[in-house]
Amino acid sequence: MFTRIIAYSRPYWWRIFLAAAASIGVGSMDGAFAYLVEPILKKIFAGKDMFIFTLLPFGIIFLFLLRGVCRYTNDYFMRTAGQLAVQDVRNEIYKRNMGLSLGFFNRNPAGALMSRVLNDVSMMQEAVGNIITGLFRDGFSAVSLLAVIFYRNWKLALITFVVIPLTVYPAQKIGRRIKRLAKHGQEKMGEIASILQETFSGIKVVKAFGLEEREIAKFFDRNRDFYFFTRKNIKYEALSAPIMEIITSFGVAAVIWIGGNDVMHGRMSASEFFSFVTGMVLVYTPIKRLINSYNAMQRSMGAAERVFEIIDEKPEIVDRPDAAELERVGGNVTLQDVSFRYNDEYVLRNVNLEARRGEVVALVGPSGGGKTTLVSLISRFYEPNEGAVLMDGKDIRQFKLKSVLKQIALVDQETILFNDTLANNIRYGMPEATDAQVEAAARAAFAHDFIMTMPMGYETGIGDRGVRLSGGQRQRICIARAILKDAPILILDEATSALDTESEQMVQKALNNLMANRTTFVIAHRLSTILHADKIAVLEKGEIVETGNHETLLAHGGIYARLHDMQFQDSQKGDE
Repeated sequence: MFTRIIAYSRPYWWRIFLAAAASIGVGSMDGAFAYLVEPILKKIFAGKDMFIFTLLPFGIIFLFLLRGVCRYTNDYFMRTAGQLAVQDVRNEIYKRNMGLSLGFFNRNPAGALMSRVLNDVSMMQEAVGNIITGLFRDGFSAVSLLAVIFYRNWKLALITFVVIPLTVYPAQKIGRRIKRLAKHGQEKMGEIASILQETFSGIKVVKAFGLEEREIAKFFDRNRDFYFFTRKNIKYEALSAPIMEIITSFGVAAVIWIGGNDVMHGRMSASEFFSFVTGMVLVYTPIKRLINSYNAMQRSMGAAERVFEIIDEKPEIVDRPDAAELERVGGNVTLQDVSFRYNDEYVLRNVNLEARRGEVVALVGPSGGGKTTLVSLISRFYEPNEGAVLMDGKDIRQFKLKSVLKQIALVDQETILFNDTLANNIRYGMPEATDAQVEAAARAAFAHDFIMTMPMGYETGIGDRGVRLSGGQRQRICIARAILKDAPILILDEATSALDTESEQMVQKALNNLMANRTTFVIAHRLSTILHADKIAVLEKGEIVETGNHETLLAHGGIYARLHDMQFQDSQKGDE
């Protein structure tokens, strides 16, 4: 896992190289400081060398100035390399998310996915930036200082060094727990993000039902769970430094006892012993920082596992190796013996349906009958488990997914607009469209007049999900977007179901313009909107049970006739 993270730093090797060179400088300064203590003290106090004593303050300042420059160079280039690598990771996970199939997003809450892109990747930054900095700088410091103390007195150095391996086992034990807790903590953060996303996007419903307190309690509960894992994480990280210090204290105590005896018995000079103790005290600092870096790495690994789960996720809909580009089709669509299931449950079974060029095919029936799934197969959001979907007689699986989607325009019951200008929302499916083309599409969708009443016309921002527009206005912008795309096949998924009568009439006029000369699939609960459809297919429990036009199906006296009578009676009662 750590190797995969480091791989993202390869494009920035020159930054890492400069940082590594500076790290050698920092480590060398630490080693030089410990080494020079003995000869300088001997010259000053034993040799009474006033010249060296006079230069000593300037030498110390110069040494620390040089060390500061090296440290700054190391930190700057290593951290920027880490930040650039993290930027690449974030780009990669977002790109992979966009390449995954619709089923993946149906299975994973939007807030949890957002948390992986934002929080988990940010935690990975420690591994890519801070940890590598520690490994280079503190690693070189530790090596240079160990070299000094071994040179000064290898016997005492062995006593110092023997306790260091004893810190490895508790560090690994603590690190593994930190990794597991960090992963669980990030999962809880994902749940918090999901609650935020749901409540903020659905705030109107929350307030309409007066359920603010319930949502607050839910948020508090998830936040408390996150604190529970974070508290444990803090506990183990806080244990790391004291355990390290307690273990190393045995080595320090042994060195002072044995070295002090050697000085008192004349086997070692005081200046040599002081130089050794300086190096020994200094060497424990980078080692302690390395252990902290190891803990940070384990925390980052927990987040990295969640990030790479997404990066490694395989899209369910992939182009075949020999997939060709699908040129603009005439508009003939055929479903041949199509069956589709979620897990082991069939949603569609043995569906046969044909729509000729320019026809309007309406899909009606009880909720849960499979209407939306059927049009999703035409859009290749999913692929049938059995049978095939054909465009102009060719199986759409033979062609690249993007080229198939170019043939289809979608107007959904949920008006998806973006926090951008009206013009950019209209040209979303055709970014290269001119202002004149955008305006022509808006006029055809009966949207131009209300757009011109906006403060900045087509350049007016519409807020998150088009919150500044009415339902009918949002729907007409979506219709203008579909008109501008100019696809030969059109899918209308209950496009007028949420509108009032006046808005519905205006939107219906816009839809008539949109449907002209296009093969259109209409999902409708209001049967009054599909009376003039060329073909009506009635779906029940995943199967087409009736097919025909309005008059034929009424005469048949089946499910369609029953639905029609129910709606007709309801409308009569409403009039009364």
